[in-house]
Amino acid sequence: MDAYQSVGIRRRLKRFFRRDGRALIFAMDHGFEHGPTDFEPVWEHINPRIIIRKVVRAGIDGVMMLPGIVRMAGDEVKSDRGLMVKLTSKTNLRPKEEQLLQSQLGFVDDAIKLGADAIAATVYWGGSPQEDVMMRQFAEIASYAHDLGFPVVQFAYPRGGPYINEKYGRKEDYRVVMYGARAAAETGGADMIKTYWTGSKETFAKVVDAAAGVPVLLSGGAKTENPLGLPKCCLGGHRAGGGAGAVVGRNIFQRENPEPMIKALIRVIHRNEDPEEAAKAEGGLI
Repeated sequence: MDAYQSVGIRRRLKRFFRRDGRALIFAMDHGFEHGPTDFEPVWEHINPRIIIRKVVRAGIDGVMMLPGIVRMAGDEVKSDRGLMVKLTSKTNLRPKEEQLLQSQLGFVDDAIKLGADAIAATVYWGGSPQEDVMMRQFAEIASYAHDLGFPVVQFAYPRGGPYINEKYGRKEDYRVVMYGARAAAETGGADMIKTYWTGSKETFAKVVDAAAGVPVLLSGGAKTENPLGLPKCCLGGHRAGGGAGAVVGRNIFQRENPEPMIKALIRVIHRNEDPEEAAKAEGGLI
């Protein structure tokens, strides 16, 4: 018979993943991590209630926020959608040499009080001299959250450092991303992994294989110039790569009307539709 915690973890994961085992999650931590200038393309979205209301109406499966934004606008997330609370972050105001450390800014108990369905934390694998700090931080968060029956998401980001640049050339090299996904799986605490797109279905499939059964979600990244770019990326991650969905921020909130993009992504992720056909169905994403 399952332990109580295992039942709780499975039930809460279902609030993000539909029956097809995939999820589209909206990310809303950029005001802290990148700064309020990220909202300048559509300034009204600086108000979290406005953009969260829009994405929920468009059919998003879940929302990821830092604790303070949940406190301000968490009631905009309907009870049938997943709420993910991220407990680590950093600001761009830090000195450059301190940028490769995510610090803990909240606690599992806080997230539970806010109504979280899942807890998230970031580890910068490989390039950070503070890797050990983030590994321990994640382990402590995951251990306590699991004791209470809450799933945990690792944002597994290999980045920075001369070694990665010298050996692989860029952080999106599939071997680096694959290593980060495997490290996240082997820490034992990740129930979902969010990481980078590697540029092809074949290489991303290796990232999914390395995760050894832990669902892998794509990071949406910076806003694409071509609005079809993100759906194409998602399609590649799913049809052949085995990805479990995407976590998207700027490609949603930096659009005045994010609904067509969200609905196109839903068509691609949940229905396996061709990106161009999905875009046409949603008015060309214009």
